[in-house]
Amino acid sequence: EPGVKLHVVGHTDSVGGFDSNMALSKRRADAVAAALSKSYGIAPARMVGNGVASLAPVASNSSEEGRAKNRRVDLVLQ
Repeated sequence: EPGVKLHVVGHTDSVGGFDSNMALSKRRADAVAAALSKSYGIAPARMVGNGVASLAPVASNSSEEGRAKNRRVDLVLQ
């Protein structure tokens, strides 16, 4: 659907400082957006990379398994 625009949202676990995790999550989002553009031809102007660090966990950060689930990228419609 060429008219769809996306937020590419990067997440991290809670290990490390907030500022470094915010920067990491933004880099993660930007890397996925670049890969989607290169591999699938999605126009870069249709995607905005955003980082939210550890602000929206999907699992507990108290175990490695939970932390691994929290290190992710979500695609959200704009």
